[in-house]
Amino acid sequence: MKKLSVVLVVVLSICLVVSMAFAMSHVMKGAVKSVDAKAGSIVVTVDGKDMTFKAGKDVDVAKFKAGDKVEVTTDKDVATDIKAAKKKAPVGC
Repeated sequence: MKKLSVVLVVVLSICLVVSMAFAMSHVMKGAVKSVDAKAGSIVVTVDGKDMTFKAGKDVDVAKFKAGDKVEVTTDKDVATDIKAAKKKAPVGC
């Protein structure tokens, strides 16, 4: 019984650590609404909701313009990476 308890605690601990790692960053797809290069911020419309992100130190928001489709990797309200969204390949012949 003691071994089972130890194994259960270890498994639960591993699950907790893994879930925290996934929660740290999040990728969202949307369209750029506006860019403020001087302030280092970008507004992206995701699922109909405008979200404002501060650009991380390695992110250049000046290369994006309103209407661009983007994928934004975030850590809280900071954009750690922004790249052009991949276009879907046409279906059919």
